[in-house]
Amino acid sequence: MNECYYDKRMDFFYNRTKTDTADEWTGPQLIGVLCFGTFFCIFIFISNSLVIAAVVKNKRFHFPFYYLLANLAAADFFAGIAYVFLMFNTGPVSKTLTVNRWFLRQGLLDTSLTASLVNLLVIAVERHMSIMRMKIHSNLTKKRVTFLIISIWVIAIFMGAVPTLGWNCLCDITVCSSLAPIYSRSYLVFWSVLNLVVFFIMVVVYIRIYMYVQRKTNVLSSHTSGSISRRRTPVKLMKTVMTVLGAFVVCWTPGLVVLLLDGLNCTDCGIQHVKRWFLLLALLNSVMNPIIYSYKDDEMWATMKRMICCSSEDRSQERRSSRIPSTVLCRSTDISGHYIEDGIIQGTICGKGDLGDKGNS
Repeated sequence: MNECYYDKRMDFFYNRTKTDTADEWTGPQLIGVLCFGTFFCIFIFISNSLVIAAVVKNKRFHFPFYYLLANLAAADFFAGIAYVFLMFNTGPVSKTLTVNRWFLRQGLLDTSLTASLVNLLVIAVERHMSIMRMKIHSNLTKKRVTFLIISIWVIAIFMGAVPTLGWNCLCDITVCSSLAPIYSRSYLVFWSVLNLVVFFIMVVVYIRIYMYVQRKTNVLSSHTSGSISRRRTPVKLMKTVMTVLGAFVVCWTPGLVVLLLDGLNCTDCGIQHVKRWFLLLALLNSVMNPIIYSYKDDEMWATMKRMICCSSEDRSQERRSSRIPSTVLCRSTDISGHYIEDGIIQGTICGKGDLGDKGNS
């Protein structure tokens, strides 16, 4: 019967795999990585919070696609938490960790990756349901979307906990990985191959859906009298999703390939020298997604910008009202549900001219 090493600290396993973490993450290099990571983690928290708030606040986003997009932003927010925990438990600190703390560190990363991946897969299904009916949004009810979102996180948490539940090498250290010294190499092969296969399937599905949309749009454009912008809306949404998927695949594929090579026990592949850079590349994915949302979706950017402007104007109005108590301030409202054009300033001072205009309308 094999001996189990649950009571050992991580230095025991790192020494077995000859991974010198102390030399790789010391001095200026460690400080630089921490500063770099801290900056991007703060950006991840703020930007993804804005995306979630935009979906909640703007009634135009109260559709299944945007609910799932907000959940993807929540997965990126969770990834930021995982990276913060990783930053303060890496380098020389890695060898002092207990087995359970190291499992928690890696489990958070695995959970965030799975949440993003499964969420993209669900979005693919939602897009397929709507596009095949040539609709902008699918007919999924809020209850079903809520069930899907809960299911995504249940699957993500389970996949992140699989090594902790038993698929590890604590009772057979001969099969331990080099990059993840208490993960079994067979688990790394399973994990990386599963994710790469899902990547490939989603890319194929999205390409087929996009080709279908382009073909149907070209056919219908000559026979319908609807507005051009409305006919192009499904195409715009597909471009947004495909850009997000493309960024996800580009940022995560190198790391998964490295894990696969480690699982296959490739000792001459030099994986120890590139692991940290591929981890930073994965971090950039959570930074890129909010930028993609705001760049590819004009309404999303307008909503986010309006929230930022309103927040800054509210603070300035509070300071102004504390100095001039008699001044009456109010926010302009968007009764029609449409976006306010650039140049119209929200949070204006209500005066008699405004009242007169309302009376004439």
